[in-house]
Amino acid sequence: MGRVRLPIPKSSITQIEMLLVALGNGARAGIIVGMRALRYATIPAAVAILIFFSFACQGESARSEVPPQVRAGAAELEAETAIAGRIVFQSDLDGDDEIYLLQGRRIRKLTDNTWDDRYPRWSPDGKKIAYTADPQGGFDLFVMGDDGQGITKLTDTSEDEVDVAWFPDGTGLAYSAEFKKTWGGKRSIWRLDLASGGRSRLLPDFSGSHQLLDISPRGDQAVFTGKKGFGWDVFLGGLEDRSIRQLTSGGKGCRPRFSPDGRWIAYVSTEADGKGDIWIMDLDGGEPRRLTLNSDAYDYFPSWSPDGNRIVFCSNFKDKYADKGEWGIYIIDLNGGGITRVFDSPGRDVFPDWR
Repeated sequence: MGRVRLPIPKSSITQIEMLLVALGNGARAGIIVGMRALRYATIPAAVAILIFFSFACQGESARSEVPPQVRAGAAELEAETAIAGRIVFQSDLDGDDEIYLLQGRRIRKLTDNTWDDRYPRWSPDGKKIAYTADPQGGFDLFVMGDDGQGITKLTDTSEDEVDVAWFPDGTGLAYSAEFKKTWGGKRSIWRLDLASGGRSRLLPDFSGSHQLLDISPRGDQAVFTGKKGFGWDVFLGGLEDRSIRQLTSGGKGCRPRFSPDGRWIAYVSTEADGKGDIWIMDLDGGEPRRLTLNSDAYDYFPSWSPDGNRIVFCSNFKDKYADKGEWGIYIIDLNGGGITRVFDSPGRDVFPDWR
């Protein structure tokens, strides 16, 4: 999982990026991607990149249809390893956060605009993708077809709406909303009914801040990241009996995801190395199991394969936050097949969802 880098300080690249703010998005994004690429390039490739850039410097609302996006016509990308099924993910490869689709080895950009598109999640039937975006400054919920077309805006409110998940019958979305626009703003989890547009609290009996959720395949439970006291932990909430069960302790767990059969969860824990690893837990009991063992890496954002035999996740050596670090996408085989790197662009490739 290590990388060979040229001795070019990231701080120098960041300063250059800041000087390019006055340029248009398209030109600036291209230059930023090139500068970031220097950190990963071989010596001949780095020389070529430097020569090129020395010459190149250039409230609740009804649903509403979003105008067609402007396509940049970027070349198609390829993953290092072919996958079965389809993975959507978020990357800032072009200068801002966009949503990409990985199928086989082919990678295709589904959104292409000047704002941020984040947190993509497949619908239960695999025909739609829910996500959040901020074209007007605050994050709202959107849905689009699996080809990136037919984008529909679902909400238009004053709070930021993020971390979206589908209910298994496809009739609603669960998401996190932040209502206090202050440092340490409190988040809570809500349900959006897609037919009526109505919203309601999903876990009204949980008093602390809570977010980063997933809904069980049967639709009767939610796993989420919650705070009771110091730090974040993983909780299991009953949507019918309103029970709350704490699954991790010590403020060291987050980002849980149900397995396709609903018996297991994958989650992130900082217990072993203080940075973050992918763990799995049997909800019927048994000891949690650590899957990623590299104590130098931050391993986050797990999602199960459709057959439940593999987990896709993201890893980097710099930082735990999605908007920092140098994230790439990896797959771990739960049957002893090891870890495989799938895609690692000069951008930050995060929040995969496998269908």
